[in-house]
Amino acid sequence: MTAAKLDPRDLLDRQLGRVTMYRLVTIVLLALAAVMIAYTAGGTFTDPFTVKAELVTLAVLLVASYVSNRACGLIWHIRPHGESSIITALLLWFLFWPTTDGVTLLWLAGGAVLANLSKYALAWRGRHMFNPAAAGAFLIVVLQHVVNRETTVDPTWWAASKTLLPYVAVGAFLILWRTRRLDLGAVFIVIAGALTVWGFASGYDQPFDAALKTTAYSVALVFIAGFMLSEPLTLPPRRRQQLIVAAVVAVVISYPQWIALLDKTPVNVDGIGVSQQLALLIGNLLAFAFARRHGVTFVLEGSRVLTPETRELTFRAKRPVSFEPGQFAELTVPHSGVDGRGSRRSFSISSPPNAEGRVSFALRVPEDSSSFKKALLALEPGDTVHATGIGGDFLLPSDSSEPLLMVAGGIGITPFLSQLRHESSRDAVLVYGVSSPDEVPFVEELAGVRVVLVGPAAPSGLPDSWTYVEAPFLSPELIAEAVPDLADRTAYVSGPPAMVNAVRPGLAKRCKSVKTDYFTGY
Repeated sequence: MTAAKLDPRDLLDRQLGRVTMYRLVTIVLLALAAVMIAYTAGGTFTDPFTVKAELVTLAVLLVASYVSNRACGLIWHIRPHGESSIITALLLWFLFWPTTDGVTLLWLAGGAVLANLSKYALAWRGRHMFNPAAAGAFLIVVLQHVVNRETTVDPTWWAASKTLLPYVAVGAFLILWRTRRLDLGAVFIVIAGALTVWGFASGYDQPFDAALKTTAYSVALVFIAGFMLSEPLTLPPRRRQQLIVAAVVAVVISYPQWIALLDKTPVNVDGIGVSQQLALLIGNLLAFAFARRHGVTFVLEGSRVLTPETRELTFRAKRPVSFEPGQFAELTVPHSGVDGRGSRRSFSISSPPNAEGRVSFALRVPEDSSSFKKALLALEPGDTVHATGIGGDFLLPSDSSEPLLMVAGGIGITPFLSQLRHESSRDAVLVYGVSSPDEVPFVEELAGVRVVLVGPAAPSGLPDSWTYVEAPFLSPELIAEAVPDLADRTAYVSGPPAMVNAVRPGLAKRCKSVKTDYFTGY
């Protein structure tokens, strides 16, 4: 189910959705590296920036990161994701001065090794606890301090510069847009920026405009927000928790500036100062505390074909598992021939909470399915998969008497199915957009629900509580005509980004409020 018009948000979603999140980050970082090298070749950047030093440093980090990641996978008997090691190397490249000195390059290679090692050694239930690049940068400083008590390789976060800032800002925006974490980036940048400017202006007696420029061009806040803080594996599952983590990291990361207001010496831990990488690690610890990541092992009970392109898999948890209707679980399925989309995915739970520990997931299975989906569908009853986290904020109001409008596009029906199975007595109208009469799953489960089915042709045998509307796509006008009392309802919208973007603005004008979820597909 698509929208009638393709607005800029839809176009951006479609273009970014052509590649996986890993691939998008890799492309953006490589583009930033190319921009930096081009400016250096043109003479904008000088010593220690030379094209030779930048290329040599990048090559050393890429080799050290990729090889160490593969080695760790062999040691821990885990199939490593090669693209994640490339991202780690690229991030480290933007943290340290480029060099051709052999000893310094060895230290940088060691930082890449430690970064990848942290993904395996500092992990819980198969999921790393710390941002690898931040961990590697911090650990290499600690190691130097232990070895000779003199730091020769220190992260400078040189990605912050007047020349690079516009490019970094565009790259960070693309990442935050794709991950739907623009609010997280904004909270971090606003708080850290305000405290840093305040510190430079009041604590270091800089004029306000000078303090603003120093903060923008010398402190890598935009880079950190877009490429470090937003890493999904080191964020807590709920949005409110994520914003708290962003605020805490912002306060800690700006400490060296605002502490000057109190006329005190910045805190040192046995010679290791409060740094940007340490602030990120503190945020990672807070996120881990929020997440309470108790790994769950699911045993496949069975699967069923819902439509030609939709399947539902039902698992039973080996240990008690709790979740709220509308939340998702992140599944890990190691398999051979892993494509660029990796071996980990998040799926909305389609079953309601139950005492038996039974959990179901519905998924769309197109012809060009990822290697992950193929491996998942190849599982036999009795096979196991691991979940490393359950979370999400797509939750219904606590007041069960509040009238609701549910708008689903395609597989976006999944969270609503869990919610309606759990509380079938809610005053809810489900507007369900489908692409064809053959792709209408869960008709029996929703037989008693008031459903407005929207599609290009009518399926046969619809329940009495369903109404069919012939239309090629969902629109706010169509929904308003089918559900006249929108002003009294809180709207929930779930589905492909184009559909969500198409109906959200119109519903925001007609409903009490709108909450959205989306599925990018993979």
